[in-house]
Amino acid sequence: MKKIITTPLTEEVTTNLTAGDIVSITGVIYSARDAAHKRMTETLAAGGALPFEIKDAVIYYLGPSPAREGQVIGSAGPTTSGRMDAYTPQLLELGLRGMIGKGKRSAEVIETMKKTKAVYFAAVGGAGALLSKHITKSEVIAYDDLGTEAIHKLYVEDFPAIVVIDCKGNSLYK
Repeated sequence: MKKIITTPLTEEVTTNLTAGDIVSITGVIYSARDAAHKRMTETLAAGGALPFEIKDAVIYYLGPSPAREGQVIGSAGPTTSGRMDAYTPQLLELGLRGMIGKGKRSAEVIETMKKTKAVYFAAVGGAGALLSKHITKSEVIAYDDLGTEAIHKLYVEDFPAIVVIDCKGNSLYK
């Protein structure tokens, strides 16, 4: 049975999700890959603010391809999440509630997810063209100089994903 989720993603929602749940996400999510994560943590270390409200946010590990004429966004498939693991615990501690990507996560990320009641969703790799059809609006909000790795504010409708690691640490990868 599919669970319908709207963002912002609250603790009340995440504590009712279990590894293996199929979800449909509607609302605002943010794209960020390696370079953007590095820059966000450098900004925090320098005393600066993040470019979006992190509390109850969802980050999609995505570097979209350029949009073709008439499209909102190009291909929008997930990237390997482990590349963000060095930066993720700090963002979780600041209130990040959900992540979308593909692949396993480190023990440190999973422990921080349990502590902060966050979840990790998987999107189907190789289905970027299909996933892009669930993105109704995309705007660059930070780090434009990073090109496709800039942070995008995405509006999604019925975005399909699977809970692969829940806030109790249960994992489909085990």
